[in-house]
Amino acid sequence: MTGRGGAPASEGAAGRVREGSTGRTAPPFDPELGAALLALGDLSEKRLTRDNLAAHRRRDAASRPRPTAAELRADGRFAVEELRVPGADGSPDVTLVHARPTEATGPLPALYYLHGGGMIMGNSWGVLPRILRDWSAPLGLAVVSVEYRLAPETPYPGPLDDCLAGLLWTVGHADGLGIDGERVIIGGKSGGGGLAAALTLLNRDRGDGPTPIGQLLQCPMLDDRLRTPSARQMAGAGPWDRASTAVAWHSYLGDRHDARDLPPYAAPARATDLSGLPPTYIDVGSAETFRDENVAYAQAIWQAGGDAELHVWPGAYHGFDSIAPTAALTREARSARAQWLSRVLGRS
Repeated sequence: MTGRGGAPASEGAAGRVREGSTGRTAPPFDPELGAALLALGDLSEKRLTRDNLAAHRRRDAASRPRPTAAELRADGRFAVEELRVPGADGSPDVTLVHARPTEATGPLPALYYLHGGGMIMGNSWGVLPRILRDWSAPLGLAVVSVEYRLAPETPYPGPLDDCLAGLLWTVGHADGLGIDGERVIIGGKSGGGGLAAALTLLNRDRGDGPTPIGQLLQCPMLDDRLRTPSARQMAGAGPWDRASTAVAWHSYLGDRHDARDLPPYAAPARATDLSGLPPTYIDVGSAETFRDENVAYAQAIWQAGGDAELHVWPGAYHGFDSIAPTAALTREARSARAQWLSRVLGRS
């Protein structure tokens, strides 16, 4: 587990010890990350509610503009294609974006990636510039990014069905895509990280899909119950808190939100058996809602005899690497993810 001494308390969100709405003392933000958060203005005016989801989607789309295929090709450095593949029975086709370095030869390992956005926002294109730059080019890695349907228009299990259909199609057509179907990593961030964890569990239990060589879970959204200490401690703090998460889970699960009999494919923290999973990378901030559910998931993998690498970035809030892309902690986190991918791929 990664850790450093917290920043000394200081004036402003950049470093001071804060109290969440529960009155519990919350960990201090890293000074660089806190300064970047301050620059966003009053977050309390931008909290997600059921009534302002459309406005949040517009704001999210503006902050993460969708690149064109020509932009992603980067003067010929990458080959990029959009694919429409069959969905699950009774579901519409699924859109996949397949990208790969043009100079890489032979069947390439693939990262099957599920974008973030709480399962209610985001798109398959906006995540690609950073993935291609940080992972695909240096590691010779193909990427398949999934345009799964979003809640609340499509609640569980629709988005997960899309992700499974795309995975099975990708591996079934690996030869035509120039992908090594036996070297697939399932990955995702935030809501997409939760979907990636759910997809890995579902794929394991179905037994008719690939055997992934790893799962990469960046600050994954795993637990709909929102009763962990960090969920309560960080209420009202940071860019994405317990209230926002509750809106996302309710959008995804509807009346099944917080139900006692919810399956682990709906909320992976409900899983009681985490054996038989591939090597797993999990990272999360010490100052974010998902901290404790992510730590618990890594511990459950270890207790089941599995392989998990866990990083808890001190003073980091949810999505810190996007809000503060040049911060020292962001650089450390990106390096750690790339190193884990390199080891899993046998490149180091």
